Amino acid sequence: MTALNNVKECAVQTGTKPDETGVLIVGAGPTGLALAVDLARRGVSALAVEQAAGLFPGSRGKGLQPRTQEVFDDLGVIGAVVASGSPAPLNMVWRDGRRQGEYSMFGDVPEPSEARPYDRPWLLPQWRTAEILYDRLTGLGGRVAFGTALTGLSQDADGVTAELSTGARIRAAYLVGADGGRGTVRRTLGIGMTGETVDPAPVLVADVRIPSLDREHWHVFPGDDGGFGNEGHYGDYAAICPLPGTEDFQLVARFSEGEPDTSADGVRKTVAARTHLGADAVTEVRWASDFRPRAALADRFREGRVFLAGDAAHVHSPAGGQGLNTSVQDAYNLGWKLGQVLLYGADPALLDSYERERRPVAQEMLGLSTRIHRGQARRGEATRQLGLGYRGGPLAEGAAGALVAGDRAPDARLGGGTRVFDLLRGPHATLLAVGTEAPAVPAPFVRVHRIPPAEAYGTGLFLVRPDGYVGWAGTDPTGLAGYLARLGG
Repeated sequence: MTALNNVKECAVQTGTKPDETGVLIVGAGPTGLALAVDLARRGVSALAVEQAAGLFPGSRGKGLQPRTQEVFDDLGVIGAVVASGSPAPLNMVWRDGRRQGEYSMFGDVPEPSEARPYDRPWLLPQWRTAEILYDRLTGLGGRVAFGTALTGLSQDADGVTAELSTGARIRAAYLVGADGGRGTVRRTLGIGMTGETVDPAPVLVADVRIPSLDREHWHVFPGDDGGFGNEGHYGDYAAICPLPGTEDFQLVARFSEGEPDTSADGVRKTVAARTHLGADAVTEVRWASDFRPRAALADRFREGRVFLAGDAAHVHSPAGGQGLNTSVQDAYNLGWKLGQVLLYGADPALLDSYERERRPVAQEMLGLSTRIHRGQARRGEATRQLGLGYRGGPLAEGAAGALVAGDRAPDARLGGGTRVFDLLRGPHATLLAVGTEAPAVPAPFVRVHRIPPAEAYGTGLFLVRPDGYVGWAGTDPTGLAGYLARLGG
């Protein structure tokens, strides 16, 4: 994690006249960084501010679902994600110091297909995900001001004025709160968050080094009732997962009584009490925290020119690995819409579609996470998030071939080593003329490609939004111009 100690600083000037930017992002976790990357590659002026002195140091959200891998493919970071991570290892169950057998936490994983090139969850410590996104952002010329907290905000018809802990003021066209479930933005706006405690017992999570433990398995030490916590049994389990690309393991342990001790000695005592390992087997404790699993959803995701994304809008139980993934996809949904308004003059009403599309998805994923935590559902197709879409939503018009507007645009091989995803990659929208003639499209943000019939598409015209969903579909261009006008074309 040496890169965490070499984070570039971005100073925010103080003075009587506010600095100006197109979008101010509050929070530089995966959500804020993903949004900042998306805006930077579009050429949208943006600044992210983060109250911490550097990037988040822990492994917390370590599972990247296939749909998020597709997002990272488009954002230009999938190479580093693949190189730094690995598939999840099999779970090894221990009892009284003896191995009891192994199983897959994720059930049957489908084989890769043309339409779905990323087929399984990918393990990557959250701190490494943040590093990769941060490196991409700075490579694009983007900025993060660390050690800078939001202390107040006001808005009017033309923009948002933010007050920062440095004494600076920032004037932005829009502000996005990506500062977590207890963040300043939502509380300042007075937006409520409705939810429930999924499990009243606190959970310890820590990054540790245990050289004597093999790294071939995700080690599970069930509680006295045989449960593994997020499988619906609430014993005092422990789980120790090797973190790829590091010498570390992530320790997770539930406490039905008392509070977790997050000190180094406390973490070592937990390992000794829950496993066959001695306290001295833990040679280093690199980070530790605790939390109580809960599920909560913000009452709304927008207030005027201010938006909520990620944990600021929805808080998940970690069961099923949906929180970080849903959060990154919030950013991916919002980024292109902000770009269309700020760069191409789209009607700002386009931004209303953010909450209308993302809040139902977040609500669905919250329910799924809670059911998995309580043992009422299993990880599988739904947790991979490839089936999520926006059918019937405010930006979904038409149908053609095998797809309905709102569906995820599938991948397909086109010959010569080219894939549909190669055509979609980038900040533009894409009109795919599949097995039919391509009309002329004067909109500067649309690229047009005529491709042969593909099984995943059938034949027809498909306008793929910059976030990889079919926005408009038809057998002829009727209605396409009107749809593009909504996007600023």
